Amino acid sequence: MRREAFATGQQRHIVRAERGYLAFVPPPLPPALDLDRSLIRLLSDADRALGELAGAGRTLPNPRLLARALVRREAVLSSRIEGTQASVSDLVLFEAEQPARSDGADVREVFNYMAAVEHTLDPDRRLPLSVPLLREAHAILLSGVRGDYATPGDVRRSQNWIGAPGCTLDTATYVPPPPERLWECLDLFEKHLHTDHDLPPLVTIACAHYQFEAIHPFLDGNGRVGRLLVVLLLAEWGLLDTPMLDISAWIEPRRDEYYAHLLRVSTHGEWAGWVEFFLRGVAEQARDAVRRSTALHNLRNDYRARVSTARSSGLLAALVDALFDIPALTVSRARRILDVTHRSASLNVAKLVESGILTEVPGRARNRLFIADGILRTIEGEPDTSAR
Repeated sequence: MRREAFATGQQRHIVRAERGYLAFVPPPLPPALDLDRSLIRLLSDADRALGELAGAGRTLPNPRLLARALVRREAVLSSRIEGTQASVSDLVLFEAEQPARSDGADVREVFNYMAAVEHTLDPDRRLPLSVPLLREAHAILLSGVRGDYATPGDVRRSQNWIGAPGCTLDTATYVPPPPERLWECLDLFEKHLHTDHDLPPLVTIACAHYQFEAIHPFLDGNGRVGRLLVVLLLAEWGLLDTPMLDISAWIEPRRDEYYAHLLRVSTHGEWAGWVEFFLRGVAEQARDAVRRSTALHNLRNDYRARVSTARSSGLLAALVDALFDIPALTVSRARRILDVTHRSASLNVAKLVESGILTEVPGRARNRLFIADGILRTIEGEPDTSAR
């Protein structure tokens, strides 16, 4: 890392590690951030949009089902920022079948991200908001995938760095705190999460995300855990009741800008640019989540109406709700959900196919698999034109 790449005021945070290389130790939060008129307008817009999303979530009859759909999208896009190629459809098929082993490492990484989000947001979790909780999330995230070499759940004991392929510690764009300073940084970071904050909550979350990324405490998976931290803090601080904000949908198509803003905070102390980028993302994704959750709610009502008849036993409605949890079915899964015979489960799945709710995946004579195309299109962004 080159000292001259950092502005004069930021160079005082560069240290020489015990092994002789240069590294950056981010100063403790909060930063000296001037909330000018532009930032105040953006903050107001983001707060308003987030409030509308929270209100929309409280009016839904089953917000957990719809929140899970948005968490699924967040998992796919947050993982895609790090180079995975799995889609929402890939994830859904993986969830429906739950293979003991999978050739698709990417989709298992995405599935692990969902599991990590659900673990950290579990009201019965063992740990409070803390670095150990983030370590548990990291262990889940990297379990059984290509990053498991990076000691899942363990804070790094060696140096990592960020830069062009083939770069060294001397030529890297950014070198986070050396191992001997890491726990000092994490202790201050954790204490800040539990102090009274002078800055507004959304600004504090933006700052916490930067700080986590600047500390870079793990050998791999820092970006995904850092974005999971945003979801966790929104829920922990009461800004959202359910994880319905998929901030990665804003970041993924703007990943170069995202990385550039985070780096400029370290190299030049430019907090305003990063906070502005973050607040714009919160506002945009909160409005998008309101539209998407409304569309999913309307779709659920439409599907339930399709299967509701005077002679209906309620089994089909139960399967419809299960599809908003995981938008794919096997006959075996339908049997478990309904607690009926294999024949009865098969007949009920066939009725959902006849009603246009399910489509069979071709080419599978055994272990037949059915997907809910309309739900997938709504999660991924396309409206369900088959609704009637």
